[in-house]
Amino acid sequence: MEVIFLGTGTSQGVPMIAHESDGCDLANSKNWRTRSSIHVIMGGHRIQVDASPEFRLQCIRNGIWDIDTFILTHGHADHVLGMDDLRRFCDRRGFSAIPVYSTADGLKRVQQIYPYAIGDKPVSKGYAAFQIHEMPDVLETPGGLVRSVLLEHGAIHVLGLVFEEKVTGAKFVYYNDCKVVGDDALALAAGADIVTLDGLRPHPHPTHMTIDEAVEVAQKINAPQSYLTHMTFCVDHETWDAKLPRGINLAWDGLRLTL
Repeated sequence: MEVIFLGTGTSQGVPMIAHESDGCDLANSKNWRTRSSIHVIMGGHRIQVDASPEFRLQCIRNGIWDIDTFILTHGHADHVLGMDDLRRFCDRRGFSAIPVYSTADGLKRVQQIYPYAIGDKPVSKGYAAFQIHEMPDVLETPGGLVRSVLLEHGAIHVLGLVFEEKVTGAKFVYYNDCKVVGDDALALAAGADIVTLDGLRPHPHPTHMTIDEAVEVAQKINAPQSYLTHMTFCVDHETWDAKLPRGINLAWDGLRLTL
């Protein structure tokens, strides 16, 4: 299994619009964050999770050529507004639709933003097309399983995802954009090789975990390696990465993992 972190920031990431760097070293490339998404290759099957407004640039920078399945964790702007750029991957699928999975609320947002893209084929060559499906508890792909669990994110729920590769048995957990990781999600993550958790900033937020809260969850899961993602402008990479316990680190744009 290969996991590529296309983006690890928020809409208030580094550098932030009309704001001083606030102690972040902009000479460090790990502090230049686009909004959060990952690309997972499991047994050759390519799964894209979320599409940020920078999705096109993320694909170019990271050499993303094909997508077989798309999963939208939730319908907030920083995760859904890059989906029109899936059109290029529809082209490369022989001008056919990409399967899109999300929660019922997430699919509703996709239909509201992209009514022209819902269908088995693009309305015209070069357009995006989405076959929309509600995410099941277990999604079977040619490369392995994707298990899902609902995570609290303020007034909504988002998809927490657990990838299990068929051939290698590798297990990768992606719990982004959440305030609470419940017992069911902890149980699902047990035995993971690598875990990724929402670690927004040092001080409290009503809908996201703080760095300390994310560390506490990581220690409960007790994977060999955990990464925090979705960081704001408050988080200087070198400063905060050095403060974290052994086996827990900050992710960065362009990080590639092989499990």
